[in-house]
Amino acid sequence: MSRIGKAPISLPKGVEITISDKNLVTVKGPKGTLVQPVDPDMTVKQDAGVVSLERPSDAKPHRAKHGLYRSLIANMVKGVSEGFVIEQELVGVGYRATAKGQQLQLALGFSHTITIDLPSEIKVSAAQEKGKNPIVRLESADKQLIGQVAAKLRSLRKPEPYKGKGVRFVGELVRRKAGKAAGK
Repeated sequence: MSRIGKAPISLPKGVEITISDKNLVTVKGPKGTLVQPVDPDMTVKQDAGVVSLERPSDAKPHRAKHGLYRSLIANMVKGVSEGFVIEQELVGVGYRATAKGQQLQLALGFSHTITIDLPSEIKVSAAQEKGKNPIVRLESADKQLIGQVAAKLRSLRKPEPYKGKGVRFVGELVRRKAGKAAGK
């Protein structure tokens, strides 16, 4: 058995889950509503505040999907109850971030500012303290969506290994290389 797939998902207070006959799982909570289609081979069961998944056989694709869909549903439950937060810092001279509604404007050392329109499911805020790097804070109930947006922001200016400049996650360690002066 899959250790991840066979683990039950407990529903916190205020979270409701609905399983339609077409294997469409809908999770409602204080932070929003999320919907996830589940493979028709998988069986999703709900009893007394606990959700569990079962697979029809031990075939490799069924084992893989068992753990996958259990994780997706568990992330949905956590997202609608607590939410997910990702913080990124902009490391570099003159790097700035400003949030206006659902738009994020970034100055990342290019000749122009970069404006990104964010999905309505994501709340964005930008903070800048004197002497510290600007921080972009993303909040959402959808773990997949917030991860995708964070990866997109990071891809605009990846941290480089010589000076460490770029967009990085708060707490991320960037391996630094010695420059060519160190070789002499």
